[in-house]
Amino acid sequence: MPPGRAAADAGRAVAEDAPVFVISVAAELAGMHAQTLRQYDRLGLVSPGRTPGGGRRYSPRDVALLREVQRLSQEDGVNLAGIKRIIDLESQVEALRARVHELLEELQHSENRRMAAEAAVPAAYRADLVPHRRSSSALVVWRPGAAR
Repeated sequence: MPPGRAAADAGRAVAEDAPVFVISVAAELAGMHAQTLRQYDRLGLVSPGRTPGGGRRYSPRDVALLREVQRLSQEDGVNLAGIKRIIDLESQVEALRARVHELLEELQHSENRRMAAEAAVPAAYRADLVPHRRSSSALVVWRPGAAR
């Protein structure tokens, strides 16, 4: 391979979730037997991508998850059902973090729009605006036509 080609190939990054490894390579990278990966797939612990023919293709993220499953099992003594629950909960936490991030961006966008709208009000009208105090919890009862 020409030297320029090797540098170009090294510069290309693989997406973290790109299904690129066949089961034998993923097993070797994770330090496991291929049959263990098949079992984890059946149990729903690590679900790799599939080729049109049905072959498993593991991503770098899948390999990292396989290593984490192995660590939890061997070092922490967690059974496979517990590991599945941990993985599911971590997935939910990640989804919630992403949603919080989206909501914070939406809130910032709304605040920016509010400030722009406020700035667009002519100065002459600003004196007529009545500030709304949110901290008050006073209740005012109004009775129309009450005679004294």
